[in-house]
Amino acid sequence: MSEQHLTDITFNSLALDSRLLASLESQHFQYCTPIQAESLPLLLNGKDVSGQAQTGTGKTLAFLLACVQRLLTSGSAATTPGNPKVLILAPTRELAIQIHKDATKLLTGIPLKLAICYGGKAYEQQKKQFEEPVDILIGTPGRIIDFFKQRLFNLKSAEAMVLDEADRMFDMGFISDVRYLLRRLPDPTKRLNMLFSATMAHKVMELAYEHMNQAQLVKIESDSPAVERIDQSIYHPANHEKIPLLLGLIEKLKPERSIIFINTKHTATKVWGYLEGNGHKTALISGDIHQNKREKLLQKFHDGEYSILVATDVASRGLHIPDVTHVFNYDLPELGEDYVHRIGRTARVGNFGHAISFACEDYAMNLLDIESFIGRSIPSVKISNDLLAKPEPPVKMKKSKPKYSSGSPGKKGNAHQRHRSRRGQPSKNRPQQTSN
Repeated sequence: MSEQHLTDITFNSLALDSRLLASLESQHFQYCTPIQAESLPLLLNGKDVSGQAQTGTGKTLAFLLACVQRLLTSGSAATTPGNPKVLILAPTRELAIQIHKDATKLLTGIPLKLAICYGGKAYEQQKKQFEEPVDILIGTPGRIIDFFKQRLFNLKSAEAMVLDEADRMFDMGFISDVRYLLRRLPDPTKRLNMLFSATMAHKVMELAYEHMNQAQLVKIESDSPAVERIDQSIYHPANHEKIPLLLGLIEKLKPERSIIFINTKHTATKVWGYLEGNGHKTALISGDIHQNKREKLLQKFHDGEYSILVATDVASRGLHIPDVTHVFNYDLPELGEDYVHRIGRTARVGNFGHAISFACEDYAMNLLDIESFIGRSIPSVKISNDLLAKPEPPVKMKKSKPKYSSGSPGKKGNAHQRHRSRRGQPSKNRPQQTSN
């Protein structure tokens, strides 16, 4: 980890419980990142915080420490089922899972119980979590509303609330669900409130004003360390040159661990096929891949069994996979904000990384918005003939029969899975949202 990524503020200089300090020490956390150094003193003093920081800057640990310290100080661990003390909302299942993993590590030796709820799998298993007391509830809005309406829990005893990646909640159309849950919490003056977002647009600030108690703004500039530690470059291939160029760059650069972002699942499958057909063991994740399989593939990529991950934007936020050396934007995203989140998969926790993008015939027009958003021009690299590899034929992906998480054989899950409601609007019989 680069020392430039850290401040000179140590965790043991903060008013943290000794058990938390022991947990941090066991994970070799000694110095705070900038977002931690600026937000934790406020949070530990009972002040609400709206934090602006890019991904990979340590905000998850900041709000977890604040939540756990709040519970340890008040001595109000849950003793009866159905009364969670902390609600943490995330826009995607991947981010919820990552927060839960980080919280599990932090709570080693601390008698607080976690629960996680998200769409796409383990419906009955997630319901059973509420048969026991839950201190910290982590999840995506749709599934949490589903269980809330079944009266598996209430939010009357909540002492802290976290809204992570608030801007993404708006982008994905979940903000009505978020407001639905926030209105069922105790008054903002009776709880500790945290909101974190990559951007502090007017709509995000309005949300903070409405549901928080005079939140203090903590802003870590987006053009600071995270982007500075990423070597960005862009190529301008014709559409038919994209596969040869990608294969040529992989052969030349030999990236230790890389993520290739694609805009559509159809193209993602095509790219995966060419990589596999040309000797590169590759994992593929997209929105239609079963959650169990997706988690297994991500774990294998995390463990190094795969060195390349092909992904649609389902993986651009919330995943903390260490030591990603290269990010390839095979397709340029439409929004500059999505570009920043994609390349933020590399250069995490103080490391350096590389972001290589293709401005092809279909997506070159997106470059203007991207460069406007990041406030700089991305250096252009000329395509030389030696970079264009001659591809071997692609491997075809085997089609598998659909698997359903519950329900009778031959039926697509239970009533919650079959029923759909309009996205972003809570309904009386809210289904699980497989999209988050």
